[in-house]
Amino acid sequence: MTKLVNHNLIQGTQHYRQANPVASATMSAPLSPFKDLAFPLNVYAHASLLQDGKTGHLHYGLFQNDQISLSEAQQFSAKLLMARLPSPPCRILAVDTGLGATYSLLRQHGYDVHGVTADAEQFTYIQKSLGAEASISLHSLEAFKTELDSFDAVLFQESAQRIEPLLIFKEAMELLPLSGDLIIIGEFALKCDKAGIGRLHLLNDMIALAARMGFELLEHLDLSQMAAPTLDHRLQITAIHRKNLLKDLALNDEQLTQLDESNRSIRKKYARGYYGYALLHFKKKTLPKWRVQLLEKNQTHEMFGLFKNTFYHDMTLATWQWKYGSNLSHEIGVWRGNKLIAHYGGIARKILFFGQTQTAVQICDVMVDTHERGILTRKGPFFLMTATFLERFIGYGKPYLVGFGFPNDRHMKVAERHGLYAEVGRIVEFSWDTQSHLPLLGTRLQLIDHNQPELTKTIVDQCWQRMAADLRTAIIGVRDWQYLQHRYLDHPNQQYQIILVRNRFNSRARGILVLRYDPEGCEIVDLIAPLTEIPLLITHARRLAGIRSAKRVFCRITANFANCFAATGGTQQKIDIHIPANAWSNGPAPETLKDHWWLMSGDKDFR
Repeated sequence: MTKLVNHNLIQGTQHYRQANPVASATMSAPLSPFKDLAFPLNVYAHASLLQDGKTGHLHYGLFQNDQISLSEAQQFSAKLLMARLPSPPCRILAVDTGLGATYSLLRQHGYDVHGVTADAEQFTYIQKSLGAEASISLHSLEAFKTELDSFDAVLFQESAQRIEPLLIFKEAMELLPLSGDLIIIGEFALKCDKAGIGRLHLLNDMIALAARMGFELLEHLDLSQMAAPTLDHRLQITAIHRKNLLKDLALNDEQLTQLDESNRSIRKKYARGYYGYALLHFKKKTLPKWRVQLLEKNQTHEMFGLFKNTFYHDMTLATWQWKYGSNLSHEIGVWRGNKLIAHYGGIARKILFFGQTQTAVQICDVMVDTHERGILTRKGPFFLMTATFLERFIGYGKPYLVGFGFPNDRHMKVAERHGLYAEVGRIVEFSWDTQSHLPLLGTRLQLIDHNQPELTKTIVDQCWQRMAADLRTAIIGVRDWQYLQHRYLDHPNQQYQIILVRNRFNSRARGILVLRYDPEGCEIVDLIAPLTEIPLLITHARRLAGIRSAKRVFCRITANFANCFAATGGTQQKIDIHIPANAWSNGPAPETLKDHWWLMSGDKDFR
């Protein structure tokens, strides 16, 4: 059973009271041993030296009342942490050792502890202060390799917020035996209601992911009110020692000013309930039947095999690189044993969200091995990877504000039943006969390829700006030159015909057509133009299709913009493609997105 303690109910916790500010302000070290540490760790370390004559713990303190010093509050935090550890001499992995204060304390109490840090300057400092025999290695968590079940406990002391949560639980699962302890203490986001990437992991998402990965939550201590005064201390100590900090660390005034502004901002977020400080104590309870983790680059061949078994054709390395090569894209896999049995991919996409620039994600390559049971249950691989992806990547404070995709009826109903998606639109198809081959006298056509002068690239961007102006009350993926080049000209498999339509006499651009020919006919995959120019572009597409002897011209568009195409005649029909929105994690409400997307076939990754 989880033990939840709300320390907001603890009485007498007030702001940190500065001890002896006048006397300590006169102290200064001519040459700081912390000058080479990363900012702002160097500031906090050197300020502690100036204030107390020594540097120990640099993590947050936990203030029981306003009569204790920061150092005492930090010692209380360390004791609180150690009380959750198994009795010594057990094996502990300390992830991100800082300057080694907690590492040394654990060693003094008889623990067999190994520390890892990815910071070369911190590693060098620890070697100098503790000696080269200290059991600390220069590795990130993912780069640290050892035998399975090598530790009895894994400890994250204010380091988890800088590490991907999926990686935290994956590595802890491998490093710990059954009943091993995972302890995380540090800052978390408690809520988020704005677009943009937050610097902290959401606490509730962290707890949900732990359960999904086989960890039982034994204890959750809410330490927010006890930790927040640390920020007041940092503001006070940098003000008292400002001149010496600037001189001894060779900083400029703007750096300290920005640091103070950041600490004030964080303090307000504590006061308003957006940020919090907590201790989470987990126990490795089970070995999950299905393991959820990020897909690594050396595992792409497994994804290719699952892709072929699901869609009955090959994905090439070039196609994978085109889709997922960007650092802004993500893939989650589900393993059973050593076999990849499910995959959920997301491609980053710049969008205009009701006129504001944001980042969305196109969901793609959603696959589950047909031989796996429980696919449609809340414990099955589809639910596990979808819920995890939504929690980690989509919504307020996440890399992507919103997501979109193109599921069919069956997949949409499954996701809706589990509360993962909500429908916010549908796709319809328009179809036209081809037209006469004769040119339109008022306009002329220009083929766009890689070898375009800067003027043409500028014209593409101008066409997009005119389209964007018409769709300020909609949600639409950016269609500028950079996008056009990557999406169509750089596609490793598909061939597209990209046509710029211009006035014949004054060369004014009217719009851009992206056409794709296949046995079904000529598809208008995309267009970039003011909405009033759509009939003209369709007329040109029908004429070009006639020249190529295509069977027909067709176009797919979200139903809410069907009226822009209906004026040109043709036949309209519904097709089995839905537009979903994230209904699982905190983000823009689906009802605010409903019937606002502009999506065409080109917004898919495979057309």
